[in-house]
Amino acid sequence: MVSELITKLEKTLDHSKAKRNAFASYIIAHPDQLPALIAICKQVNTPISCKAAWALEYVCGKQLHIILPQIDDFLSCAKVVYQDPAVRPMAKICEHLILAYYKKKDQKVISSLTNTRKEHITELCFDWLISNQKVAAQAYSMTSLFLLGKDFDWIHPELKMILLQHYDNGSAAYKARARMVLAKI
Repeated sequence: MVSELITKLEKTLDHSKAKRNAFASYIIAHPDQLPALIAICKQVNTPISCKAAWALEYVCGKQLHIILPQIDDFLSCAKVVYQDPAVRPMAKICEHLILAYYKKKDQKVISSLTNTRKEHITELCFDWLISNQKVAAQAYSMTSLFLLGKDFDWIHPELKMILLQHYDNGSAAYKARARMVLAKI
């Protein structure tokens, strides 16, 4: 199943919106393929891993609930990816989940994101924020951590400290998101 999905990823997925939509529609129509897609994401030393992570983000952007039965597998995968093109989509999926939980108050997401799972996302986001990641993953992490701080009161002081420490050396995009988050804390 994994090798068939790798072939499909290599042959059909590129930057065109039509092909991204077609691949996402395929996964949504065949949710049994999601574990294979996550397994490909876990092949962190291969270029196809990044493509799979990008595809997974696109799928979750279209239908977030599809990831919920595989949430633990997704979180363990997100912990091991390290290439920039794979980290960014993982951070974006985490942000989708956290926004659905706190802003949209999506009941399916709320019932799936236990405190333990929210703690895993918190750990991932802090790791992405303090490590040498590109600004997109850091920005998604800032948003997620700010919202998670509503349930875990220790997060906001830590987040504030990190944002202030890295502010002067951050890019314009980093500074813009940091200012927005700091104003809300």
